[in-house]
Amino acid sequence: MTIRILLADDHAVLRAGLKLLIDAQPDMTCVGEAGDGLEMLSRLDSLRPDLVLLDLSMPKLGGLVALPDIRRCAPNARVLVLTMHADEEYLRQALASGAAGYVLKQAADQELLSAIRAVMRGELYIHPAMTRALLSGMIEGVSPAPSPAAQLSERELEVIAQVARGSTNREIADRLGLSVKTVETYRARAMEKLGLTGRAALVRYAQEQGWLSE
Repeated sequence: MTIRILLADDHAVLRAGLKLLIDAQPDMTCVGEAGDGLEMLSRLDSLRPDLVLLDLSMPKLGGLVALPDIRRCAPNARVLVLTMHADEEYLRQALASGAAGYVLKQAADQELLSAIRAVMRGELYIHPAMTRALLSGMIEGVSPAPSPAAQLSERELEVIAQVARGSTNREIADRLGLSVKTVETYRARAMEKLGLTGRAALVRYAQEQGWLSE
């Protein structure tokens, strides 16, 4: 079986390198690329990848926000996060949203290939350094408090992330197939859960969470 992989990352040079690496493997092929989250979602149906190699920080729609949509649009595709964020909270949110693996961009080529194969075998793959951090917290009895964003529903997160990127309620409603009133409700609930007042505060929070492009 040849693993069909869709690359989703906003850095063209990195995508080119990953494509060369993947296509050089006898059991893998790169079936397509996407430079932002919306383009990635739009290509799922036609490309039908077995695995999406997903960056978390992309323009238009970040990886964390897009994850639930990937799981809905391509339920049989595995998602392996490839990111620069060596952060436990990002890891927890990614796994909670359906990611099957989490690899840091500084990982060696062989580790990434091993992660892809492990995920396709149905295993959960986490970068060794991140695994040690999680185990250390468990051994010490430390239970980190969940971030406010963890309290948001998938739709609230999707709406509030698009608001942070400058979309109007009408634009979000048209994009998601909702009424403007429903979008306003999701927006109000999300802002209340996050404890934020005003768009400026939301944008700052979104930048901290990696929802906006770098």
